[in-house]
Amino acid sequence: MAKKKKKIKKNQNLEGLSRLASFTSNSISSAYETYKKRQEYKKIEEIKLKKIEESSRIVKEKKELKLKEDQLKKDQEKLRIKDEDLKIKDKELKLREEKQKLEDERLNRKDEELRLINQDQRKKEKELKLKSEEQNRKDIDLKVREEEQKNKELKEQRRKNRVLKVMKEEEQKQKDLEYLKIKEWEEKYDLEQKAKEEEERVRDEKLRLRDLQRTKLATEEENKVKEELSSRLKTLDIDKTTKN
Repeated sequence: MAKKKKKIKKNQNLEGLSRLASFTSNSISSAYETYKKRQEYKKIEEIKLKKIEESSRIVKEKKELKLKEDQLKKDQEKLRIKDEDLKIKDKELKLREEKQKLEDERLNRKDEELRLINQDQRKKEKELKLKSEEQNRKDIDLKVREEEQKNKELKEQRRKNRVLKVMKEEEQKQKDLEYLKIKEWEEKYDLEQKAKEEEERVRDEKLRLRDLQRTKLATEEENKVKEELSSRLKTLDIDKTTKN
């Protein structure tokens, strides 16, 4: 503002000097009087201008002050609102922190529970592993014993099969021998039967021939007796006829 005033004054002085330079040869006093009046007028104008400027400046400053006050009120209201927001946010933050604290405590308890569960689980897994290893050893031992028993049974079965085979072979041999003996006996029996049958046939033939011989002899004897009897009857008849 001061620089502006200095510029205006400087310009006015220059204008005054230029006007003074343009003056003709009028009287110096008249010019001086005019100059003084103009200077006074200029001073009055300057004072008025200063007052106007001051009034304008005051009005402007008042406006600016009012604006600043309004802005300050607005800023204060904003600050109040912001403060309220901060208080609300602080409360929310405290609630969140409390909630987070509770959640952290819950998670810590949960972690502890999980740790205990995991510990118990690892313990159980270890026990199960030991039991599984023990069971595997038992299974292996059992499998080995079963395999040994199986091999033993297989060996025993093979031995029994060999013995049974030998027994069957011996039994078959015995059966074959008995069959041969029976066959021989049957053949011998057949021969003996045939011999007996032949003897019986011969004996029967002898008996038949003997019977035939006896029958023949009896017939001959009977015929002879009949002939003798007939001859005697004839002789008797002849004798009787002779006598008569």
